[in-house]
Amino acid sequence: MDKTQAASYRQQLQEQQAGLRAQLAQQRGEATGRVEAAAAHFAHAEDSRAQVASERTLEFALEDRETEHLNAIAAALTRIDAGTYGECTDCSQDIATARLKATPEVARCVHCQESIETHHRPAH
Repeated sequence: MDKTQAASYRQQLQEQQAGLRAQLAQQRGEATGRVEAAAAHFAHAEDSRAQVASERTLEFALEDRETEHLNAIAAALTRIDAGTYGECTDCSQDIATARLKATPEVARCVHCQESIETHHRPAH
């Protein structure tokens, strides 16, 4: 990948990163941590314990997902710095440009990602 392409992906990743950080800060109400934010958010006396527990679980799951996304973005930025961005982290083959455009933080080619998902799929 040439430097111009890498710079374009870097900008896109940095914009996503800034947006996610702002979203997390807004969800927390600018609180210092998720525990403080949850305590403030779920302190409504009229809510049932089950409702509060369900909402808390959902909010934590959403924040965990956003944190995972931030970690994937940071890893992609590290790969850009290392000059390995656009290469599958498992097989070292080039990741399709269309895949990178759709999800620039992606670390694996479609084949390797499908393999991971197939082998880590929970049993029903």
